[in-house]
Amino acid sequence: MTAWLDTLLFGIYPYICLAVFFIGSWARFDRDQYTWKSESSQLLRTGSLRWGSNLFHIGVLFLFFGHTVGMLTPHFLYEGFISAGNKQLMAMVSGGIAGLLGFVGVSILLHRRLSDPRIRATSKTSDIVLLLLLWLQLALGLATIPLSAKHLDGSMMMLLAEWAQRVVTFRTGGVELLADAGWIFKAHMVLGMSIFLIFPFTRLVHVWSGFGTLAYVLRPYQVVRARRLNLPPGHMQSQDRRA
Repeated sequence: MTAWLDTLLFGIYPYICLAVFFIGSWARFDRDQYTWKSESSQLLRTGSLRWGSNLFHIGVLFLFFGHTVGMLTPHFLYEGFISAGNKQLMAMVSGGIAGLLGFVGVSILLHRRLSDPRIRATSKTSDIVLLLLLWLQLALGLATIPLSAKHLDGSMMMLLAEWAQRVVTFRTGGVELLADAGWIFKAHMVLGMSIFLIFPFTRLVHVWSGFGTLAYVLRPYQVVRARRLNLPPGHMQSQDRRA
């Protein structure tokens, strides 16, 4: 790619995607809370949904947290107990397994949504486009594994991680790090950022609710009081004894 296109895609585009991701999610929750859901089609037909959904979620959740930790953790925090090469090898094996699970799952979901007339009739265009993008993203991710095998010293992974860390910390010089990255890596990165861009406008917003459930675990006990007024103390206990 030319220098200006690299600057646009990997220097400017990430901030556009992140801004739309956070501001768009907040705006949708504030204005359209009734659309903040996954809009499950399970009631229409269960069938292959269980297999597809479970495989997809297991694979994608592992990949999401794996990418987040792997890309955003500075090298000096783990270099004492794992080398860059071993980290890349571990990422290739675990990511390959998770990616394959997610790819099979999203393929089942996409086939189900396109082939079942009832589900196709109730599907939004955004639902189908989202599944196609996720299918392509997982396919590109799996395609990066053979390329990563050519850099078993971890050098390419370190460059990609340094680019991500510079983006989130608002440091310059990240674009130049990707000069030698293959087009599959770059396509995978651009499509990944694009999924964050469309996130607030699709059913993906329900992911925020999953993180929100953590607050439910830590919430204080709910105090329930009777809505009877002007009753003497011990009234409820006396009623229980008479019963």
